[in-house]
Amino acid sequence: MTTETTVKIDAKLVKELREKSGAPMGDCLKALQEAKGEMEAAFVVLRKRGMATAAKKASRTTNEGAVGTYIHAGGKIGVLVELNCESDFVARTDDFQELLRDVAMHIAATDPRFVSREEVTAADLEREKDVYRSQAVATGKPAAVIEKILEGKLSKFYEEFCLLDQPFIKDQSLTITQLVAAKVAKLGENISIRRFARFKVGAADWTVAQTVQAVETPQA
Repeated sequence: MTTETTVKIDAKLVKELREKSGAPMGDCLKALQEAKGEMEAAFVVLRKRGMATAAKKASRTTNEGAVGTYIHAGGKIGVLVELNCESDFVARTDDFQELLRDVAMHIAATDPRFVSREEVTAADLEREKDVYRSQAVATGKPAAVIEKILEGKLSKFYEEFCLLDQPFIKDQSLTITQLVAAKVAKLGENISIRRFARFKVGAADWTVAQTVQAVETPQA
């Protein structure tokens, strides 16, 4: 005869995980039970579920949403960002608006060049590869090792310049992709970052980026 031990979860833990993750209380309780009361493990469980939910909804059309702004450093840096979802109802929720503000603030702080990896042009990618390959070859290491070094350098490039790959400035354990996925799981709709623009007073140029899907094809 076997008996199952049920871990009793303190309501305070559930509330704490709810505040940290933004996930519904019921999901937080289930995650904590699965993780045997370990907060960080439960948070990982929720993140994985959020990513799975986001993946399932990724093909759904996002024609609603809102444009958000963030002004930083006494008006020296400004950001405009368009965040899309499936319905106007979700676009007006506090959770959606919070995500919009967080993404705009993040862009102001990190100055990404692209929304995602897909927007990195072939020319940009080849230029970076040439630089990294030359650096790796200079080490005198074998070709197989050089390719591994190149792979690692490109991963760092994406993390530095692609918005969705960047660690969220308010929580470095989350990427922007995971931050959005958590809101998708909570709100039940597909959410996508369509485009953004970042301006800095005195800078020679500015950053404007949009997703591949946002590029409109001229009508015949």
